[in-house]
Amino acid sequence: MPIITPGRKVLVTGANGFVAIHIVDNLLKNGYFVRATIRSESKEAHLKKLFSKYGDKLEFVVVPDITRDGAFDHVVDGLDAILHTASPFQYDVKDPEELIRPAVDGTLSVLKSAIKAPGNIKRVIILSSSVSVGLLRFNHEYTEEEWNDSAIDDVKAKGKESNGLVKYMASKTLAERAAWELYRKHKASLPWDMVAINPPYIFGPNLHEVDKPENLNTSSKRWFDLFFNPIFSDQELYFAGNWVDVRDVAAAHVAALEKEEAADERIVIAAGPVPEQEFIEAAKRAAASLGIKGVQTGIKKYDPANVKNSVIYSSKKRERILGIKITSVDESVRDTIADFKERGWIPA
Repeated sequence: MPIITPGRKVLVTGANGFVAIHIVDNLLKNGYFVRATIRSESKEAHLKKLFSKYGDKLEFVVVPDITRDGAFDHVVDGLDAILHTASPFQYDVKDPEELIRPAVDGTLSVLKSAIKAPGNIKRVIILSSSVSVGLLRFNHEYTEEEWNDSAIDDVKAKGKESNGLVKYMASKTLAERAAWELYRKHKASLPWDMVAINPPYIFGPNLHEVDKPENLNTSSKRWFDLFFNPIFSDQELYFAGNWVDVRDVAAAHVAALEKEEAADERIVIAAGPVPEQEFIEAAKRAAASLGIKGVQTGIKKYDPANVKNSVIYSSKKRERILGIKITSVDESVRDTIADFKERGWIPA
């Protein structure tokens, strides 16, 4: 029996973000009412225009500071579910607290408001990350039972001298851990349960408002640079990190809303390890079909046999609980490049 069904009202935090806007799109297409939080009224116009055909099925609430206790108290009344996506994603910070505090406090803020809310809420979903499970053990299949404690330990030991990626991993791990600890502390008295969705690097076409490639979110900017800027070494292009299409992450959130068996689960949503060069090869194929020039060659004599280190996550929970299909490399790359072309961003 579904926990949440179309026609119900769902909150999406940070609704103008790269992932969140796809979640809003998926929810509206599936018949849900959406209450969307944004940080300022200036973010509302693009969303209103993009989703104009849905009329009053989409409403907005401005939450300027998601880290403040009580920030969501006026937002959670009359909801059936909460999807919390708002969190920083960047590596270029000196002080790890610049990532950790917003990630932890923003997550706890929305959960504290949900705990105080009237009893209509049935499920809360937290968009976490596969890096809170683990990342740097190559050729090891990570499962959702694991936690990235090594990133936390590294940041505690090195502080500002810790690697930027490690700081980000620590922030995601600490935020998700804090969420589960708070939830379990109050679980016995709550009318709602919780789910964490844990994707790796998220790629795919953009729906959110962005005016130029330089202002793309971190993962989308990486693909733009991978395809059109020769800044990656052969060693980097042979690396097989994990990835997922943004539309699959959105579909996972909707499935996790509805599937009773998703309760109290962490679920990795990943497409499998793919060498960076394979994305470039897919971009070359897409460019040919789209009439685009300028895609980088990458490794001149690419040999897949030289791919030795892969980041691997188990897909068992995703398949068993959510049952969603995963978008192929070719489809995701083609749709992304087509989006770049439509925006007029393809280099001459």
